[in-house]
Amino acid sequence: MKTLECYMNDPSVAHLQMPLREVKAIRLMIHDEIKDMTPSERVAHVNNSVEEAQQKYGLKFNVLASAK
Repeated sequence: MKTLECYMNDPSVAHLQMPLREVKAIRLMIHDEIKDMTPSERVAHVNNSVEEAQQKYGLKFNVLASAK
């Protein structure tokens, strides 16, 4: 996996001003990380990320029932 620094130097990002450059680089990094995942793998990845954020920052989210 490429580092954030590699994405920051990507030609499609390098011309941008710093705050936007960093955001775009992070978005590219996330895209590369999940692009080959199946939908169920993406859901699991998002759920794990949310759980990690909850534990790290002491957050509590209200879970809404899914519309079926």
